[in-house]
Amino acid sequence: MPGSLDADFARELDARDPLARFRDEFIVDPDTLYLDGNSLGRLPRRSIERIRQAVEHEWGRQLIRAWGDGWFDAPRRIGAKIAALVGAGDDEVIVADSTSVNLFKLIVAALRARPGRSKIVTDDLNFPSDIYVLRGALELAGDYGLEIVRSPDGIGIPGEALADAIDDRTALVTLSHTAFKSGYVHDLAGITALAHRAGALVLWDLSHSVGAMPIALGEADVDLAVGCTYKYANGGPGAPAFLYVRRDLQGALTNPIPGWFGQRAAFDFGLDYEPRHGIARFLTGTPPVLSLAAIEPGIDLLLEAGIAPLREKSVRQTEYLIALWEALLQPLGFTLNSPRDTGRRGSHVSLGHPDGWRIDQALIAEMRVLPDFRHPDNIRFGVAPLYTSFADIREAVVRLARVVTERRFEKYPRERSEVT
Repeated sequence: MPGSLDADFARELDARDPLARFRDEFIVDPDTLYLDGNSLGRLPRRSIERIRQAVEHEWGRQLIRAWGDGWFDAPRRIGAKIAALVGAGDDEVIVADSTSVNLFKLIVAALRARPGRSKIVTDDLNFPSDIYVLRGALELAGDYGLEIVRSPDGIGIPGEALADAIDDRTALVTLSHTAFKSGYVHDLAGITALAHRAGALVLWDLSHSVGAMPIALGEADVDLAVGCTYKYANGGPGAPAFLYVRRDLQGALTNPIPGWFGQRAAFDFGLDYEPRHGIARFLTGTPPVLSLAAIEPGIDLLLEAGIAPLREKSVRQTEYLIALWEALLQPLGFTLNSPRDTGRRGSHVSLGHPDGWRIDQALIAEMRVLPDFRHPDNIRFGVAPLYTSFADIREAVVRLARVVTERRFEKYPRERSEVT
């Protein structure tokens, strides 16, 4: 193996890493190599104390009084912190519901704001759940067509293909900023400008971007966005999501699922709905307070580290992973299913293999390596720059090579389990 790819070099890279100290902020099992932070982030140590405080002191002692002492304002307070991660104003982001529910709310709001238009544009790299939500919203909204732009290689989407699809009939363009399988990153500013020239609104899903790479919603004049908090933001399994609405659009859009937390005078308990001012009008029901509490420490750690240094480390680590693939895994039949261009690649790398599912199972069961698998052949390695080390990446690739050279995967069934 070339010297630059040996274990000593990986340790040297870790020793020079200015973000290395953040790894100690997380619960880390030293016997397990975790490379799935793009699906579920690690547990921050600070979250343990924050949840304990929320349960024992706030719920246990303050009881109902805690609503007036922090709980009620938590969606906006935490949203303002997330806004700093995505290049938005602190009054443009709020935490609420799940990504899918937020997506539904903003899809319907956008369609109502563009009457007379009949088409929505997305692509086949989008997260399938987003397309399910789109179709469900369109069944309720009426006479709309959904145009799904197809990727020629399963990795990226040519800009001209989107340009051809977006026209003066388009009401909404909605895409995942970073594709969940390949890690392909769209040109957020360019596509937003393209849609605006056609008179359409744009809705971005930031779930595989937020916390790992710079996002400039305000600079790009983005209309709408949603995102989750349990991947690179380390908010915990099923943590509430966030939504963004550009400030000048907030008064013009209506929340299609109005609820009492979005009501201007909620505690008047009137039967007529009057939305709150600003971003808070997109709230619906009572927020899950304990889950909200778990989000904030992970966001704070990202802000402490800084998005620019995080992105710089992410690029170096994914480049390192690809160099290891080229030297050790490509000769074993693995393909690179992610972009080579760092400007078009997020913080995970997908490697393809005809026996990818069985290899993945062997990695987990025998090698204590935790990536994930995405049909049909993708083994995804998520690089979470807050806590992933270069040594983690190198050792995971070495163990992956052993699974294939030692034929360990052959004992595992080809049939996939329900959860991959």
